[in-house]
Amino acid sequence: MIGVVEKLYIGGEWRVPDSEKKIEVISASTGEKIGIVPEASRTDVDAAVVAARKALHSKDWGGLSGAERAGVLNRFADAVEKRGDRLARSVSMQNGMPLLMSQQLESGFVVGMLRYYATLATTLVDEELRQSPLGFSTLVRRERIGVVGAIVPWNFPVALAIMKIGPALAAGCSVVLKPSPETVLDCYILAEAAEEAGVPPGVLNWVPGGRDIGAYLVTHPGVDKVAFTGSTTAGRTIAQECGKILRPVSLELGGKSAAIILEDADLASFLKAIPSVSMLNSGQACFSCTRILAPKSRYQEIVDAIAAVVSSLPIGDPLDQATVVGPMVTSAHRDRVESYIEKGKTEGRLVAGGGRPKHLEQGWYVEPTVFAGVSNHSTIAQEEIFGPVLTVIEYQDDSDAVAIANDSQYGLGGSIWTADIERAKKLACQIETGTVGINGYLPDLNAPFGGVKSSGLGRELGPESVSAYQKYKSIYLMG
Repeated sequence: MIGVVEKLYIGGEWRVPDSEKKIEVISASTGEKIGIVPEASRTDVDAAVVAARKALHSKDWGGLSGAERAGVLNRFADAVEKRGDRLARSVSMQNGMPLLMSQQLESGFVVGMLRYYATLATTLVDEELRQSPLGFSTLVRRERIGVVGAIVPWNFPVALAIMKIGPALAAGCSVVLKPSPETVLDCYILAEAAEEAGVPPGVLNWVPGGRDIGAYLVTHPGVDKVAFTGSTTAGRTIAQECGKILRPVSLELGGKSAAIILEDADLASFLKAIPSVSMLNSGQACFSCTRILAPKSRYQEIVDAIAAVVSSLPIGDPLDQATVVGPMVTSAHRDRVESYIEKGKTEGRLVAGGGRPKHLEQGWYVEPTVFAGVSNHSTIAQEEIFGPVLTVIEYQDDSDAVAIANDSQYGLGGSIWTADIERAKKLACQIETGTVGINGYLPDLNAPFGGVKSSGLGRELGPESVSAYQKYKSIYLMG
């Protein structure tokens, strides 16, 4: 067991929780209990929101310039970097993310994000004087939006938390963050880092809990904005609640992205990228390209090659540096993924995987799985499975490939594989999605990330993400 935690980090101090309820943290790779933390109550959320509101009006935070906020972010980054190995191992032990991946995404990438937002904080322009065509001037101000209620899922718990914390702090906001009950141990490491870095009291607060605590945070009268990453179903509910009270909300939701392999593509390059583009975090990534669109002229060649590569991916202990595919996060989630696999057997041809690894008796493992001969109208091609399950779909020509890619309720990611970059750029502009990679896929810190359609509202990353934590005020200078 990693350990037992007794307190919550609220208002810059370790607070005895109001409730005696506990969250038991279960390892995805062994099914064993590895930690116990307090479950926040509504009273704890109230205290966190009050602390966050107080921070906005304190000289230690509310009175800081952008450059001074950058200093806080950089100190926080330094403290997080010192704990990089602990963070990575904590995430891998909880949700089963392969350690090599968690070291890159839940540690290194996170530190880079904090330093990126520190740089942005120094460049923010608070006021702009504009000349009105009506003959007077207007002072346009960009002000912090206030207290942010942030809710993050279990698949990338640290990175997705920092995607909200970074821009919020750059803009001068304070944050009350609810982590997923499946991955709560890492938030205590972040809280330690915030304390060591001297992040002012109340600027960052963590309230672990389930859906009821998340729902309470979303509608709390002291929250000014909600930032959520999670399922589309939950996102719709949050959007409805925020709509009722006219509360700004950002939603980064599900996906069913397509990888279009053009007939001139270097297939070897795509095959090498499958673990990161189509099966990142064992398929538990919202932007994964799990629909593989292959041209009719090369369809069987591509199916055979993908099946061979997927069948050879090392699956096992996430703490082993050689592991590429880890377990599903919970037993219930594995059941869900397996139900889709059973459905897929009636909708297509199983060419790889489809069962549980025989050499792994503990943990929630599923073999990397590939279906061929699948219609894009099938359940396994339309619904987000969130596991290591790929469908290979045949297309006739470029326009058909684009039509198939767009025939989805989702629009988050996607990729195009070809030797002709200009051709790929033209196709990318036709795909209804928030992000597209050409001969690869990797979100860029300096570019907006997010989806369209059922994949969400708003954008994270890039300078655009900071504006989501600001509000505008116009002061008319008429005399």
